Formats: sequence, structure tokens, C-alpha cells
Amino acid sequence: MKIIVATRNVGKVKELETMLGKLGYDVSSLLDYEAAPETDETGVTFEENAELKAKEAAAYFGHAVLADDSGLEVDALDGAPGVYSARFAGLEKSDAANNALLLEKLGNRSIEERTARFVCALSLAKPSGETLTVRGTMEGLIGFEAKGEHGFGYDPLFIVPSRNQTAAELTKDEKAAISHRGNALKKLELALTTFLGE
Repeated sequence: MKIIVATRNVGKVKELETMLGKLGYDVSSLLDYEAAPETDETGVTFEENAELKAKEAAAYFGHAVLADDSGLEVDALDGAPGVYSARFAGLEKSDAANNALLLEKLGNRSIEERTARFVCALSLAKPSGETLTVRGTMEGLIGFEAKGEHGFGYDPLFIVPSRNQTAAELTKDEKAAISHRGNALKKLELALTTFLGE
């Protein structure tokens, strides 16, 4: 069965293709549809933004669409960057600039004061407007320097305590097994078939 993922973020597309592919879904994304509209993310929560993107794209395509809104919450920064994670350092959405700003804002805080979590809201929408939305998280710490060649976004700074590695040092499969997106997808998987009526 085909599912459209409402994102043009290459990193997210790759992760969701891998995860949904294992469930037997054929995945396409907005990267395959240049004319598809870009949704204004006006929500104040990850769930609101995911639902906005999913509903708008499902109405546009007349097909079931999965949308993701995810980001990083840092406790010492009162939950920032939160829903502004992708554009933390500006509208041009630069991972390097976002990571540099995060390190600057955390300054010389100790590792114990650098608790954080990745949050992922996944929303599946039908063309009718009906949605199914779930949340997954991954707890961790923000390191003092970037490490690892895998992943994207804040992964090189995000230390997974159980592995003593950053998310960018994990393989795709290792990350998928414990990640916020993987955890959200596990919750969604339980209801996916019933919701889509397959």
C-alpha cells in the first residue's frame, strides 16, 4: 500500500522510508511532487503542526498522508528550541548554525544540566480530514561537541545515555529502534491498518 509523507526533509524521508518499508508500505514524499504546497506551521505544539501538514496534504492529494513534526526540547532552555527546532538559528534552516547556537546558549553548563529530549508527533490524515496522531520521545543529554557522521539535525550533539554515543554515531537501524520517530511509529503501527481500512 502507498503512503505519502508530507515532508521535503531528506533525512526524515530516508528514516520513514526505512521504517514504513519494513511494514510493507510504498513511500513517496513531497520531494516527488514539486508542485505540492508547503504548509505554514502555525501550531504551538508538535501535534498541531503535524496535523496541519497531514490534513492539508491529504486534501491536496486525495490520499492518506503521514506528516511528522519533530524537534528538540532542552530543559535548561525552558523547552527551546521546541517547534522552532528547524529554524532555531534562522529561516534558512541550517543544521550547523542551529547546533552552534544551541552550544552557545548552553554555555558552560555541566552535563547534568544538559538534559533534553527529541520529540516526534506523527499524524496520519485521510482526505476526509480524519486524523490519527501519536507522540514519541527519546531522552538524552546535549554534549559539548558534535560527534558522528550519521543522522541529521541535532543528532551529532544528542547523547543517548544507554549507548554513551550521540544519535549521529548510531547506525540507521540502531537509531530507529530507540528514536523518537521510531517510538512514535510503533504506536502508530498498532492503529495504522484499522485506521486506513485495510
